[in-house]
Amino acid sequence: MTHTAATDNAIRDIIAEHDRKNLDVIARAAAAGKINAEAREYLETMYSDGLVWFREMFHLLGKSFGAPKAPVMLYDYDSDSGVDEPIKISEISPLSPYLVQHRLDGDPMRNQFFTSGAGHKIDLSVSSIVTVIVGAQKKIERALAKVTGKYYDDYVREVAETAYRVISAHEREASARAISDKIYEKFREKFITTASETVLGIIGRGHEEIAVELVRELDRVTKPHLRLCDVWRVKCLFDLVPQARTFIERIHEMMPDRIMSTRDKFYDMDNPRNYRDAKVIVEIGSGRRRAPMEIICQVRTFFDYERKTHDAYAVARSQSAADAAELERQLASFMAAGVREYNLKICHYLDDLFDRVGWNILYSQDREVALMDGFPRNCTLYYPPKVLEIIFDKLDNAIENEVFHVTDAPAKLTQAQESKIFRWMTRFILVSAMPYLSARWDVPADTLSGRLFNFVMKEVQRYYKK
Repeated sequence: MTHTAATDNAIRDIIAEHDRKNLDVIARAAAAGKINAEAREYLETMYSDGLVWFREMFHLLGKSFGAPKAPVMLYDYDSDSGVDEPIKISEISPLSPYLVQHRLDGDPMRNQFFTSGAGHKIDLSVSSIVTVIVGAQKKIERALAKVTGKYYDDYVREVAETAYRVISAHEREASARAISDKIYEKFREKFITTASETVLGIIGRGHEEIAVELVRELDRVTKPHLRLCDVWRVKCLFDLVPQARTFIERIHEMMPDRIMSTRDKFYDMDNPRNYRDAKVIVEIGSGRRRAPMEIICQVRTFFDYERKTHDAYAVARSQSAADAAELERQLASFMAAGVREYNLKICHYLDDLFDRVGWNILYSQDREVALMDGFPRNCTLYYPPKVLEIIFDKLDNAIENEVFHVTDAPAKLTQAQESKIFRWMTRFILVSAMPYLSARWDVPADTLSGRLFNFVMKEVQRYYKK
């Protein structure tokens, strides 16, 4: 037997033993009544054949990005860095996290940001390299705690609220409230996932006219174990928000039948934690053996802030509601600093781009295709069109009144040319910058880029505060 084959077999044996231990924990939870047969079957699917699922993750990354652009390395969460010991594919296992460097091909931001130094030296400000952190398999104890804790509590609350809403729309509110209370009481007795059957048993006879509607609505409530979508997970770090959105759209185009859900929080104005990322849940596997894989997309600047809050969030989960709420307010304020730092970078890039955009618009001389067309790429994950209409209308008025005016052009610009420049730069701000959760923050306004950035972000804030 070769060394490689021996290593491969040793890893398989270790993972098989790890799988067995996971299945034992699940079996004990079922025997103790913490979960039912339905949840047990789901968890056993997630936690058996660990090596197969883990390599399925790498297969999906390969389909999305192509081959890694550097050797795969072990990742150390404590130091937030790769362990400088390249490993082979045959050595990869779900017992360790990994760091993988990929390139986002077709990136609309690629090579757009650079500074030119002495001797024609070019330094890229933004790269198309995507850092992917492939997380180790979620610990079964943590998964069970979520399924039987937070996820089950949310499930019961949604079942009770759904029943109350449907019944109160047809009958007396007092009757709906009484049934809602009985639902909480019944679901506290044991772990239940058959919402419609259980609720129909609670309400008894005399409600036949609403039974069909009630069952239909209750069947839409996601069961607690099905909310567990991050047993297999990766985090992709991009330089800019538009790069993340380009990747998300590509995933949708490549495997539309595999997308289970998409959540985009880069522009989220209602998130009390002020957390900014996007999440795609993709189905991996084949036939009847399939599992959700979570892909979290984040910008590098914000990742540096988020990483520092992990311990604080763990503390918040163990505190009283009032103390936890105060800590979350403090964390939201801390995360706002991440948004400001990221936006300051966008304003800096804006300054770099201004001259290039102006030159390209002059160069095009009203030809059908300009050099900057297609950058930044139009994105469907965007502000509502109404936001753009309002801002462009106010922008044109500001240009007409010379609030915004290009003073150092090599030739006199028409108002239409100036409008084209400023509209392009405005669209870049809107696809790249993150809006502020509460109070508006201004970047230094001693440059044209700074003044335009503050103008656009002020209008975004005003729109969402209506």
